[in-house]
Amino acid sequence: MHDKTIAELAVHLHRGDFTSTDLTGHYLARIERLDSRLNSFISVDADGALAAAERADARLSRGEGGPLTGIPIAHKDIFCSKGVKTSCGSRMLNNFVAPYSAAVVERLERAGAVVLGKTNMDEFAMGSSSETSFYGPVKNPWDEGAVPGGSSGGSAAAVAARLCAAATGTDTGGSIRQPAALCGITGLKPTYGRISRWGMIAFASSLDQAGPMTRSAEDAAILLQVMAGFDPRDSTSADQPVPYYTSELGSDLTGLRIGLPKEYFGEGLDPDIASAVQTAVTVYEQLGATVTDVSLPNSPLSVPTYYVVAPAECSSNLARFDGVRYGHRCEDPKDLEDMYKRSRAEGFGAEVKRRIMIGTYVLSAGYYDAYYLKAQKIRHLISDDFKRAFEQVDLIMGPTSPTTAFPLGDKKDDPVAMYLNDIYTIAANLAGLPGMSIPMVTVNGKPAGLQIIGNYFQEGRLLNAAHKLQQETDWHLAVPTGFA
Repeated sequence: MHDKTIAELAVHLHRGDFTSTDLTGHYLARIERLDSRLNSFISVDADGALAAAERADARLSRGEGGPLTGIPIAHKDIFCSKGVKTSCGSRMLNNFVAPYSAAVVERLERAGAVVLGKTNMDEFAMGSSSETSFYGPVKNPWDEGAVPGGSSGGSAAAVAARLCAAATGTDTGGSIRQPAALCGITGLKPTYGRISRWGMIAFASSLDQAGPMTRSAEDAAILLQVMAGFDPRDSTSADQPVPYYTSELGSDLTGLRIGLPKEYFGEGLDPDIASAVQTAVTVYEQLGATVTDVSLPNSPLSVPTYYVVAPAECSSNLARFDGVRYGHRCEDPKDLEDMYKRSRAEGFGAEVKRRIMIGTYVLSAGYYDAYYLKAQKIRHLISDDFKRAFEQVDLIMGPTSPTTAFPLGDKKDDPVAMYLNDIYTIAANLAGLPGMSIPMVTVNGKPAGLQIIGNYFQEGRLLNAAHKLQQETDWHLAVPTGFA
C-alpha cells in the first residue's frame, strides 16, 4: 500500500479495496520498523491516528469524504497540534503540549486526513541539514550517512522512505525545497500568504510559509487545495480565490516560456546537477515550451540579505521563550534575571543562539541603518529582478541545491558553508514568490532537484509544469534501497 500515491490511495479507499484503518496500521508498522534508521519522527500518535482512521472509514462507508479522507500524513513539528507535543525540535519546547491546532492542521483534519505524528526538524527551523534538532539528526533514506536537508528534513525523509503518504513542511529560505531535492520528493512553497501561518510557530514572520511535501505534483495539488485559503486569524493571509489545482493538471505546455537565470549556473554548482537540469529542460522543449536566458543580477546578494533579515525577525519572535509562561525553565533560579538567562541558555541550541545574537545586533541602535535597513532595500532589488524576468518568461527554472546530499557533520561547524546550500532558494522567499522542487534523475546514486519559480499566486502553473514532466519521466518514482 505504501507504494501508492495519494491519488491512487484515494481511489482504493473510496472503492473499498482496503480501509483507512488497514492503511494507517500499515504505515504505523513501517514507522516502528524503519524509523530507527532515520530518526524522521519526533513523536508518533498511534492511538490518535487509528481513531481518526476509524472516523474516516465511517465517512467513506457512507459515500462521503474527499481525496484526503483516510490518507495517513505527518506534520512538521512546527505546527501546533491540540493535545500533542509541539517541540519545534528544541529543548525549549520539549514539554509543550499545544492547547490548539494550527490552521493547516485544522484544514487537513477537516478534510479527513489521518495524522500519524510529528516529524523531526532543525531547531526552530534554523538550519539546512536537520542536524540542529534537540532530538538528534535526521538521516537521508538514500544514504544514511548523509543529511536529508533542512529544516523540513524529517518530513522529506519520511515521505521518501514511504513512512507516510505525505507531510507538511515550512519554507523560510528553502526549507521545503532543499530537503525535497536531497531526498528525491516533490516540495512546494506557495506564494507568501497563500496558506495561513496561524498556529505555525514563527521563525521569520515575513518569510515563513507552509507547504506540502509529497511524492508527486498531483499529490501536492491535492494537499494545497485543502491547505490554501484566506484566514482572518492571520494578518498576512492573502484574501485571494483558491483555484481548483487538480483541474489545471495536464494542460498543454505549448508556448510556455521558461527562463534559465545565468546566475544559477556559475561557480559552485555541481556539473552533474547542471547537466540534469539541462536534461529536464530538454523534456520541456519537447513538450512545446521555449527556453531563454534571463538575469537575476541581485540574486548573489540573497544569502547575506537573508542572514540579516531572518535573524532580526527570529530575535524578536523568540524573545517570548523566557521560561515564564511555558517552555523550558531552569531549576532553582536565584532571581528573575537568572531565570531568563539560564532558561534561554539551556533551552536553545547553538545555531538558534547564533541567529538571535546576530538579529539583536543588526537591530540595535547604531547598526539598524547599516545592516537591517540596507538588507530590506536589497530585498526590494531582488524582488524587482523577478518582476522584470516575469515580463519575459512564465516560469523560472534551475537547480534547487548546488550539490546533492552531503555527509552528516560535514558542514556543521562551518555556518557559512551551510548557509550557501540555500543560495538558489532564498531569493523566492525574499520576494514572496511560489517555488517548488521536483526530482531529477539521480546523480551518483543520490537525488537532485529541479527548482521551478512562478509569479505571484501562480501555483497552478507550477504544479502543471511539474506534473507534465512527471508524466514524461519516472524520476519521481525512484525508491531508496531498503524502503521499497
